Amino acid sequence: MREIIHLQTAARETLVDITGQVQAVVSTSGVRNGLVSVYAQGATAAIMIQENWDESVQTDVVNFLRKLIPNGVWLHDAQDGNGDAHLKSGLVGPSETIPLIDGELGLSRWQNVFFCEFDGPRKDRRVVCTVLADD
Repeated sequence: MREIIHLQTAARETLVDITGQVQAVVSTSGVRNGLVSVYAQGATAAIMIQENWDESVQTDVVNFLRKLIPNGVWLHDAQDGNGDAHLKSGLVGPSETIPLIDGELGLSRWQNVFFCEFDGPRKDRRVVCTVLADD
């Protein structure tokens, strides 16, 4: 089963918690045990599994990537000013695969799934969720 999650982002760089939407796709699928692939469409976005309890962790991720990959110093900036966004999304990666255990995401208590926006704000970001059963 495959379903697309549609998102709007409000900032140039932000992590958006999509755990609930991914779990809803899994629940709709009826798959109890297997895998769910979560894939960010777009060359300036990514998917990350990260701490869910303290929002400062998400802020730290954004700040770390800003320091590691600053805006405005890359060759691609001459085209559309978002060279850093491409590098950040490539570093983090476009997807995560999560085990399904008894119909639930196999995340630990402190993990959630985040859509990483590096070139926002955007009106229609898409995340492809593909659910695969063990059977």
